[in-house]
Amino acid sequence: MTYHLSVILSTLGDMPPTAPLSFFVSPLIMHKSLTLRPTHRTVRHLALTAALSATVALSGCSMLSVYKIDLPQGTPITQTQASKLRVGMNQNQVLYLLGSPAIKDTLAPNRWDYIYDYKAGTEGKRLGKADVVNASQHLSVYFDERGIVTRIDGIETLPQ
Repeated sequence: MTYHLSVILSTLGDMPPTAPLSFFVSPLIMHKSLTLRPTHRTVRHLALTAALSATVALSGCSMLSVYKIDLPQGTPITQTQASKLRVGMNQNQVLYLLGSPAIKDTLAPNRWDYIYDYKAGTEGKRLGKADVVNASQHLSVYFDERGIVTRIDGIETLPQ
C-alpha cells in the first residue's frame, strides 16, 4: 500500500498545490474494494435474487404459453331455434327468429346460409368446449321471389 501511495505522492509534484490528497487516495480505496472476493453469504443472496426474479418473470405465463381467445364465427343456432322456422314465413320473420345470416350470396339472393364455427381458446379449453370446424353447423333457408320460405336444409347438423 505504501508503494501505491508513494506513486500517488510522486505525481503530486506535477499537480497544483490546491489539489486535495483525498482525490488521489480515493481511487486506491476503490481499487482495493474491487479486489475483495465474494463470500458465501453474497453468493447465496445472488442465487436467491436470481431465483426470485425467474419465478416472478415466469409466473405471468400460464403454463409457459400465451393466452388465446375463444374464436366464434357466425351465428350459433340450436335445433330448438331452427325448429320454429316454417315453410311460408317471410324474410323478416326469419330474421327475427335467427338473426342475420352469415352468408347472403349475391348470385343466389333467395338463399340464406347460417354457418357457425368455433375455435376454443384458453378459456374454452378450460371449460371443455369442443371445436366446431369446417362449417359442420350449417343451416340453409331458401326463399321464393316474394321472400317466402320454401325449403329449410341442415337442421340435423345443429346442436340440441
